[in-house]
Amino acid sequence: MTSVRLHPVAALATIVLLAPGAAAAQGQQPLEVTLAEAIRRSLDVQPAMVQARGAARNAGAGERSAWGAFLPTVSTSASASRSNQFRFDPNSTQQLPPVYTYGGGLSASLVLFDGFSRFANLRASSATQDAAAAGLVNQRYQTTLATQQAFFGALADEELVRVGQAQVQRARQQLQISVNKFQAGAATRSDTLTSTVDLGTARLTLLQAQANLATAQAALGRQIGVDQLVRAVPDTTLPPLPDTIAVRASALQSAPLVNQAEAQVRAAGAQVWSARSQYWPSVAISYNTNRTGVGSPELPLFGNYPETFSWRFGFSWTLFNGFQREQSQVSASVARDIAAAQAADARRQVNAQLTQQLAALTTANAQIEIAGANVAAATEALRVQQERYRVGAGTQLDEVTAEANLTQAEVNQVQARYNYRIARAQLEAIVGHAL
Repeated sequence: MTSVRLHPVAALATIVLLAPGAAAAQGQQPLEVTLAEAIRRSLDVQPAMVQARGAARNAGAGERSAWGAFLPTVSTSASASRSNQFRFDPNSTQQLPPVYTYGGGLSASLVLFDGFSRFANLRASSATQDAAAAGLVNQRYQTTLATQQAFFGALADEELVRVGQAQVQRARQQLQISVNKFQAGAATRSDTLTSTVDLGTARLTLLQAQANLATAQAALGRQIGVDQLVRAVPDTTLPPLPDTIAVRASALQSAPLVNQAEAQVRAAGAQVWSARSQYWPSVAISYNTNRTGVGSPELPLFGNYPETFSWRFGFSWTLFNGFQREQSQVSASVARDIAAAQAADARRQVNAQLTQQLAALTTANAQIEIAGANVAAATEALRVQQERYRVGAGTQLDEVTAEANLTQAEVNQVQARYNYRIARAQLEAIVGHAL
């Protein structure tokens, strides 16, 4: 009668254990990547990285444009025209047939003085490029952090699947022991029912762990730009605890967030000087030459045509423009003050995050050792309870409790290892370099 009552449970176990395998057989095998490969792929495909690289390129082009403002502006032109209308010779009043008319011109202009605006713009563009470079470094480590979190999350879920499989195996063994003892009259019906419930709970836990693993592998695939599940290849080497004193000493000097904010302050300060240049006069010089004729031109200078040229020296000074200069000055000063406040807050933010992550890293490192000791203790406790139950000196509930404690200790051990890795990755993202 016992075997008949347990038969539905066994059937359920068969379905539960075979379903993931059948689904995997029908689907595509996950792509295996290492952490270094995952980071390389994500840096190539993540939109935030593409945007940060584009901002750096735009900043570089802006600085070249600021340097170009010191150079003259040169343009040239050439034309050839022919009309179907006859024309009259003004000297003889004879009708002349249509002819081609050729022309060429060259013009150049140079700003000699603009109230130091070009120098201010050059400083602003240089600071903007520094800010973009710091932003690119910051985004690189933020993307690396997100990739490491997805990678370690997939590794942790894979280990939790193995923990769930071990839990199912222990529960199955315990159920067999309970059935054997019940058939021998050494256990009660309650023991077999409790073992059945424990096995069902273990199977549900395994199913949830497998679902979490599939979700984590899909998220890792999206992070590295792959349209399939990605399996993280584990690295058994656990990095050591870094020198926290040296990290704190150099963090505020090398943190990309701080460097970016300070560069933005310099750019805003240069814009203040650029706004002040409106109070100064501007001086420019220009040259223009044109040559026109009807004969075949001698390229490229149209040397066989008479030349018409002009030089122009210009001076302009805005004495009053309805307080627009004052408004620009105030806006630039406000932007500079805001940037300075944001830079100070960024420094405080990095300092606070550094304190938090150093504490989290130290705590996670201690948790690894504690979790290992807890697993060893829980393993021994389960062994003792299994032996006590086998000889009739302990209850089945004590054994189930010991088994649950071991499973939780193994879960805590997995979480402790990857909490340490993620805390280390977060610390690297803050300081802007590998530890």
